[in-house]
Amino acid sequence: MSTPSPYDQHIDELLGTYRRERAQVGELQRRMREVTASAMAPRQALKVTVNSQGEVTEIEFPTGAYKRMAPVELSQTLLTTIQKARTTALAEVAEVLSGHLPAGVVAADLLQGKADLGGLLPETPPMADEVGEYVAHGRPGRGAGGPRIARPPLA
Repeated sequence: MSTPSPYDQHIDELLGTYRRERAQVGELQRRMREVTASAMAPRQALKVTVNSQGEVTEIEFPTGAYKRMAPVELSQTLLTTIQKARTTALAEVAEVLSGHLPAGVVAADLLQGKADLGGLLPETPPMADEVGEYVAHGRPGRGAGGPRIARPPLA
C-alpha cells in the first residue's frame, strides 16, 4: 500500500473539517429547535408559552383573574403576553446563534429579516494563500499550453 501524498492528506483534512462543521451545524439546529419561552400577564391572569418559531404552544390561566377582565382587556392582555413570549424566544434563539455567524451579522437582525445577507457569502471566499494562487494562476486549462477542461453542464 502506498503512502498518501501531501495533496491527499490535505484533502482528508479538509473533509474532516467539513464533517466537524456539519455536525456542529446539526447541533446548533437542535439547540435552536429546543428553545421555548413563556410570559406571564400582570396579576397572573394568563401565561403564554411559545416555541422557537414564536408559535403559541400553550395558554394557561393560573388564577381566576381573567374572569374579572372585560373581553377587550382580556384580548389585549393575551396579545401583549404572546408578544412578550415571542420577543423572549427570539432573544434566546439569537443567543444560541451568536458566535456562529460571520462578523458583522447580528443574529437578531438575521432572524427578523433585517440583516444584510451579503455578509454570509463574501464576494471572495476565504481560502489559503496557496489555493488562491492556484485559482488565480495554476488551474489546468487556463494556460496557453495546458489541456482545456470543460465546464460541467448547468442544472
